[in-house]
Amino acid sequence: MSWVYLCLAILLEVAGTINMKLSDGFTKLIPSILLIFFYIGSLSFLTLALKTIEVSVAYAIWSGIGILIITFIGVFFFNESFSLLKIASILLIIIGVITLNFTVSHDISKDGKITEKQQ
Repeated sequence: MSWVYLCLAILLEVAGTINMKLSDGFTKLIPSILLIFFYIGSLSFLTLALKTIEVSVAYAIWSGIGILIITFIGVFFFNESFSLLKIASILLIIIGVITLNFTVSHDISKDGKITEKQQ
């Protein structure tokens, strides 16, 4: 269930970041309220995910996948620039997240909860 919480945290963080852009520096009320709402939700679900996922892994995935999604949204919906350096940087982030995830083994405890242990 922690991975579901982490996915929800990522989606809410992305929604918060989109509304941060739309708030125009807190000058637009609705996006400003929504960004606070989405970030509170994101951090709440991230906190729940941290019950069984190591903080270093969860935070790397949360921020890395968030960066990836927001970059695509920025390019395709906000007409932001896209360069070879941006692509390479995002690939390095993804490689780092994948590598971090391989440093953790998953165990099932006696009560059925999935836990992670450093390898």
